[in-house]
Amino acid sequence: MSDAVTETEESRIFEGDGPIALFHEWMKLAREKEPEDANAVALATADADGFPDVRMVLLKDVDERGFVFYTNLESIKGLELKENPRAALCFHWKSLRRQVRVRGEVTPVGEDEADAYFATRARDSQIGAWASKQSRPLEGRFELEKQVAVFTAKFGIGKVPRPPHWSGFRIVPRRIEFWRDRPFRLHDRLVFKRESPADRWQTEKLYP
Repeated sequence: MSDAVTETEESRIFEGDGPIALFHEWMKLAREKEPEDANAVALATADADGFPDVRMVLLKDVDERGFVFYTNLESIKGLELKENPRAALCFHWKSLRRQVRVRGEVTPVGEDEADAYFATRARDSQIGAWASKQSRPLEGRFELEKQVAVFTAKFGIGKVPRPPHWSGFRIVPRRIEFWRDRPFRLHDRLVFKRESPADRWQTEKLYP
């Protein structure tokens, strides 16, 4: 796909393929071109007072329902999303000179969905989810390593269950913007927006 939006691509977008199909196309290209972690994304949340926080997370799933990531529910982002269940994402693929921005409400993923994803994680990562009191004060590295040893011994060679404080969130998008670099900062900006998940997507172009 060229850097410019072709007439065929633009026609398909406006005829109703929708933003999720377009996102999958861009993510596929990013996985081919980015050296690592093409699914890395900046996640912005805000606390009850409106103070923002942003950090990088890994997108683990995306479909018509929304964009999914996983975390410790007792972490700063977990607590902020409990207080204020709204968030924004920004994907930036430097090698492609493209970005995607997402805004929407946040809902927890289902227990079965969280269990299924947790089961795919490396065993050491599963142990780490039990050992880490994410975002809370840590006296030193030894304290963390001791907790890892404790839970390694606890679960032995058996299955490591998902901790009750570890799960996922789904950002249900209201707005998705696709940005593509063009010469002289005359960039392409295409926005999909809707008032609720039940509504049809509306599209518009923006000045760069």
